Amino acid sequence: MSAITVQPIAEPGSKPHAPRPRLVLVPTGSDAQGLGLTAPTGPVRLTRRGRLVLTLMALGLVVTAGFGASTAFASGAAAPRTITVEAGQTLSEIAASQLPGVALGDAIVEIQVANSLSTDQVHAGQTLTIPAG
Repeated sequence: MSAITVQPIAEPGSKPHAPRPRLVLVPTGSDAQGLGLTAPTGPVRLTRRGRLVLTLMALGLVVTAGFGASTAFASGAAAPRTITVEAGQTLSEIAASQLPGVALGDAIVEIQVANSLSTDQVHAGQTLTIPAG
């Protein structure tokens, strides 16, 4: 195997080139003690940026926990209520008045399921459970 290298030619009377960098052995482990190359053994010191990061992480955990708790309690807050059917009322009228935020067809089905009704017929004096909307 052969190799070609390019070496600058030194002219007579010119300054010599700077010496090439050399590899240096760096002490490790127990040989490095006393040279300032080991980790400090004192207490850990936080910089301003480190304190900011820790504060933001703690704040994020608190906000996340608060949001999770609020959604958990909000979903179970509304309890089903009961009403008594008056003369002349239909299930559609009851669904529209008692569940205004739900589509009429869906509201009727929810009331039928909550009361185990097989039809949409109701009669005066009947007690219906209105599910939480």
